[in-house]
Amino acid sequence: MDLSRLHPQARAALGVQRREPLTVANLTAVRHSMVAAVPDEVGLVHAPGTVVDVDANGVPARLFRHGTAVVVYAHGGGWVLGDLDTHDGLCRALAAETGWSVLAVDYRRAPEHPFPAAPDDLDTALAWLRSSGPALGLDPARIAVAGDSAGGHLATVAARRARDAGRPPAAQLLICPVVEPAQDYPDLDDYGLHREEMAFFWDAYVPPGVDRSAADLSPHLADLAGMPPTVIVTAELDILRPEAERYAAALSAAGVPVVSACYQGMVHNFPRKLALFDAAHAALAQLGAALRHWVPVA
Repeated sequence: MDLSRLHPQARAALGVQRREPLTVANLTAVRHSMVAAVPDEVGLVHAPGTVVDVDANGVPARLFRHGTAVVVYAHGGGWVLGDLDTHDGLCRALAAETGWSVLAVDYRRAPEHPFPAAPDDLDTALAWLRSSGPALGLDPARIAVAGDSAGGHLATVAARRARDAGRPPAAQLLICPVVEPAQDYPDLDDYGLHREEMAFFWDAYVPPGVDRSAADLSPHLADLAGMPPTVIVTAELDILRPEAERYAAALSAAGVPVVSACYQGMVHNFPRKLALFDAAHAALAQLGAALRHWVPVA
């Protein structure tokens, strides 16, 4: 590892989360280690409005109410890890930066619930928001989707599905997203996310025999015309950066307004770790600024 490539804060962040062996048998410990690291990585983030857990037509979700427009959020964790608590601080900060409410979706995780459980849960939550949102003071005509890492994958799949159904979201905000199942990664394993981990996540998420070239698994291969305005935040030293940048270029070639920003010296999913990275706050401010530009808050 070339430590000189890392931002000083990224160097200091190495090893904050205890690294457990990533196996199916050890998933309980791995999931717990991600939760246990939240106080050190994320810290205490105050919500700008009220926070309430809701039932979105059978899908557990958490609503951070802060305005009538809503960002539907899918957490990261390789479709296997993460939950409402690991991403609670990020969603609070996102609500504060955007001026929008945030609906965090606790979708079913692999390998217990492989594809297509997670994207189907996102679809269910979106349908619930459109039907029940007005009773909660939320505007079903002003919905964006967002997510980090594997949650970014779920968010853009949800956006494309909604577009195909004639109900495209107003925008999509993607943080260090997974986009391609080919796993053609640069040699950046030492800086955080490892290719072996991504291989485990993909195999857990996609059952044998499923065509990974289908649009729900390879969103970069879909027809991208008419996709919503998009912000993609990447980290220089993240193995997922090249595929996210290729996706940004493909969206742009399809005529989609795109902002793609690479944060130098940063590592995978730095924006969630608000207690460790000044760049996390800058990235969320950038997401908020783009969203307010494309969809002004009423």
